[in-house]
Amino acid sequence: MAFHQVRFPIDVSLGTRGGPQRMTDIVTLASGAEERNSRWADSRRKFDAGYGIKSLQQMRTVLAFFEERRGRFHSFLWRDALDHTTSATGGTPTATDEALGTGDGTTTQFQLTRTYGGVHDPWVRAITKPVAATVRVGMDGIEIPATDFSVDELTGFLSFNTAPGSGVVLTAGFEFDIPVRFDTDWLNVELSSFDAASVPSIPVIEVRE
Repeated sequence: MAFHQVRFPIDVSLGTRGGPQRMTDIVTLASGAEERNSRWADSRRKFDAGYGIKSLQQMRTVLAFFEERRGRFHSFLWRDALDHTTSATGGTPTATDEALGTGDGTTTQFQLTRTYGGVHDPWVRAITKPVAATVRVGMDGIEIPATDFSVDELTGFLSFNTAPGSGVVLTAGFEFDIPVRFDTDWLNVELSSFDAASVPSIPVIEVRE
């Protein structure tokens, strides 16, 4: 298996259905009280690409994409229409969207992250597939030139040319994709007419590699 640095057709993924999934064990005690345990530290996103296919041509495109990935074998990039940017409004990211860390005068590499919530129990999600061209970085609230850093699109690590000074507050903003794979080895396609296709389900699931 391998990861293919190619994005699933956006015109299809924007019309799909899905979102984050978590795994929680719940035990009801004799008293009626509950004991709850979260089995996953991170959520896992699941989508159904079938909802996004509106034409026969889109179906042909997805068919070719599916065959090149060998069904469930190879993973690829997915654009989540609801959550693909650090901007709180879903717009263009800014250099101060997300906390990146604090400089210590030595460390040059930082993991890009996205934080959800902020009062009770915020969840910090590691972003491993950023869109490098969209990454903007700030130091103490001031945006720095893109020539001062580089971004690894396969790991989400941001590397500064020179280690940020001790106590310097680092922030970043960016767009990102999700590494996923098909969760089926069979496309069950129903051709309803010459120019349209009906696909009951094409499940896609996030992977961690």
